Amino acid sequence: MKITSAEFAKSSAFLDQCPAADKPEFAFIGRSNVGKSSLINMLVNKKSLAKTSATPGKTRLINHFLINEESRPWYLVDLPGYGYAKIAKTEREKWEKMIDNYLEGRENLYCTMVLIDVRHKPQRIDVEFCVKLGEKGLPFAIIFTKADKEKPKIVEGNVNEFCNTLLEYFTELPNFYLTSSEKRTGRELVLEFIESVIRKDN
Repeated sequence: MKITSAEFAKSSAFLDQCPAADKPEFAFIGRSNVGKSSLINMLVNKKSLAKTSATPGKTRLINHFLINEESRPWYLVDLPGYGYAKIAKTEREKWEKMIDNYLEGRENLYCTMVLIDVRHKPQRIDVEFCVKLGEKGLPFAIIFTKADKEKPKIVEGNVNEFCNTLLEYFTELPNFYLTSSEKRTGRELVLEFIESVIRKDN
C-alpha cells in the first residue's frame, strides 16, 4: 500500500457524530501508553498526525483520519485507550460506552487493530478485550508495539505467551504483527494486511 496523503477528518463523542460510513474503516485501540499515536504516525509516514503525549489518557474522542492511497481511500480511527484508571469512574464508564457503541454499531468497521505492549507478559485486561471482540464476532488483528524496547528473546517469549493465552479462548489466532515505531519495523506488513482486507470487499 502506498499512502499518498493522511489528514485529520473529525473528532466525535458519539457514534452518530462520526463521518458518513462510506469508506472502509480500521480502528486502533489499546491500553493507555501502548504507543498508539507513535504507531499511527509511523504507518502513515507523518510525524504529528496523531498527537503523542507522555500523559496517558489524552485521547478522549473517536478520532477519524482520512487516508488516501492509490486504489481506495479509507479511515484510520484512533480510539481512547481502555483500562486507564486515573480518571473518575463516571468518565471511564462514559468512554467505555462510547467505545462499545462504536465497535458494535459502526457498519463500515472492517477490523479493530488491538495494540499490545510487547515488553510485558500477557495482561488480563488485554486478553479480556480480545475475548470480548471474539464473543461479539468482531474481526480484529493484534499489533505488538515497542519491539525495540526489549531484548529479542524476551519479545519472542512475550509474543508466544500472549498467543498461547489467546488459544485458551480461540480455536485459531488472529493475524498479529510485531512493530517498532522508532525502527519502523512491521510497517509494510500492517499496511499490506489492511490493503488485503479492503481488497476482499472490492
